[in-house]
Amino acid sequence: MELHRRLDDELNALRDRMLILGGEAEKALQRAIFSLVERDTSTAHEVLVGDDEIDRLEVEIDHSCIDIIALRQPAARDLRFVMAVVKMTPILERIADHACNIARIAIDLNDEPRLRSYAELQRMAEHASSMLHSALDAFTESDAKAARKIIERDLEINDLYGHIFHDLIEMMAHDSATSSRAARLLLIAKHIERVGDYVKDICELTVYMTEAAYIKHSK
Repeated sequence: MELHRRLDDELNALRDRMLILGGEAEKALQRAIFSLVERDTSTAHEVLVGDDEIDRLEVEIDHSCIDIIALRQPAARDLRFVMAVVKMTPILERIADHACNIARIAIDLNDEPRLRSYAELQRMAEHASSMLHSALDAFTESDAKAARKIIERDLEINDLYGHIFHDLIEMMAHDSATSSRAARLLLIAKHIERVGDYVKDICELTVYMTEAAYIKHSK
């Protein structure tokens, strides 16, 4: 009984650290886009500095997962939870890396004339951030149904990306002076689109954790 209670405590602590990591990744994305839209270079630098804490959390969670598997030998759903965390942790770290890449581009663009209002990029990022927040909630509550619905929301990000892509390509074709800035905005759009893909991965892992069902690559 004591060992089971100890395992529960460690799993709860692991879940809490995962939520902290997820919250930091979400905040990094929001602040990176803010730094672009508001031309706030100091915020962009804060995103880059904050990545060290995200890396530290990733390593800490990895060690916790190894200790739990080695010392507690969890089974069934508890083991699926730990394995889901093992796979989610690098996904969240990569989302933060995309935020850092956006921040680096923002630092460059903030020193040049504004090309456009960035409204669609902002809307795309807000949608990705909202998806990430909802995905973390679904993970915390072991809500496979909610996770499946969040996966469907990625279609809106893809639609926005397609619109931004064609708009920027057309701009580059008609005005060569905008090519460099437009290309970097296109990179930002791609970074956000990849965040949407990573959120889908998190949701698929939540379904696996809850239902022991693999839905990755399913139609």
